Amino acid sequence: MDLHSVYPGIPDLKRRAQRRLPHFVWEYVDSGTGTETALRRNRDALDQVQMCPSILHGELDFNTGTKFLGQDYPVPFGIAPIGMSGLVWPDAEGILARAAAEVGVPYTLSTVASQCPEDLAPDLGHNGWFQLYPPRDPEIRADLLSRARNAGFRTLVLTADVPVASRRERQTRSGLTHPPRLTPRLLTQIALRPKWAMGMLRHGVPHMRTLDKYIGNTLNLPPTAHIGYLLRTSPDMDYVKWLRDHWDGAFIVKGVLRPEDVDRLQRAGADALWVSNHGGRQFDAAPASIDVLPAIRDASDLPLIFDGGVESGLDILRALTKGADFIMLGRAFLYGLAALGPKGPAHVIDVLRQDMLANMGQMGTETLAQLPQGKSNS
Repeated sequence: MDLHSVYPGIPDLKRRAQRRLPHFVWEYVDSGTGTETALRRNRDALDQVQMCPSILHGELDFNTGTKFLGQDYPVPFGIAPIGMSGLVWPDAEGILARAAAEVGVPYTLSTVASQCPEDLAPDLGHNGWFQLYPPRDPEIRADLLSRARNAGFRTLVLTADVPVASRRERQTRSGLTHPPRLTPRLLTQIALRPKWAMGMLRHGVPHMRTLDKYIGNTLNLPPTAHIGYLLRTSPDMDYVKWLRDHWDGAFIVKGVLRPEDVDRLQRAGADALWVSNHGGRQFDAAPASIDVLPAIRDASDLPLIFDGGVESGLDILRALTKGADFIMLGRAFLYGLAALGPKGPAHVIDVLRQDMLANMGQMGTETLAQLPQGKSNS
């Protein structure tokens, strides 16, 4: 089957993913926080970014490659950290890591993923990034860095925009708890998705394997919490400087939305900044990531990563014209996994690349460096 004829875009994968996942898993993947205004704002703001087509360029020889943090990549995008990906598909992190390594793009493992750094060591290639939710305990912090480094991760990503847990009301309404508990309500939802259920039955209920080393199984947690929060703290600049001093690879800070934060992060030794409102999952009043990107570009000498609402190759080009150097996607890859299983991530990468090429042709640009550069939507 030609996947492009059936699933030519990310929205097609999204629709099939919703049909294949139990309701509570779908709500985990697709939801934001609050009334989901920030989630919608990301999409609406990207749609406002217009670029003018350019004609009469003759045949074009396209090159979507880019260099980021000293590494050459065939496309300017990669896979963002996704907590508990294993809820969507068994061995989700392994499938994503292998797909990324095969193409040569970054894969970012979350601290709260359902597989641990050691699990993925054979699959990483040279593009493994490790995302850190900042542990409170300095011994655990040092041990996590050592484990990531020994497993082959070369880039550390500090997520700084989760100082407290968000409420994620839509997830709560679905009956989802952390860790998931098989209540009669969830069992009913699972029964309606037998293929998903059989996959989970064969591989076991996913949990946060990275944290097994630090947390026993006897803890009593409130229904809206999970063991990851027991390790987290709200980092400050001293925390950032400690990480910089103790990590010998590239160091990225994720969750930057204010130009005022740029200078101190540069001085602390960050190698790149990640402009993100956490996919609309943390703070419903946050601005759209694309709306603040130009101001952060003006304030920063560092490379910039962007995420927030990206659903197409055109969105990737939009972010590049607004000042991003690299784009990361999370939900799109989960939609691909849920829709197509192990074939999904590779198809997502191909869909995005093909859409980039089609739109670069409309703009008469052969390379990413030729894209027009804008500063604001006004």
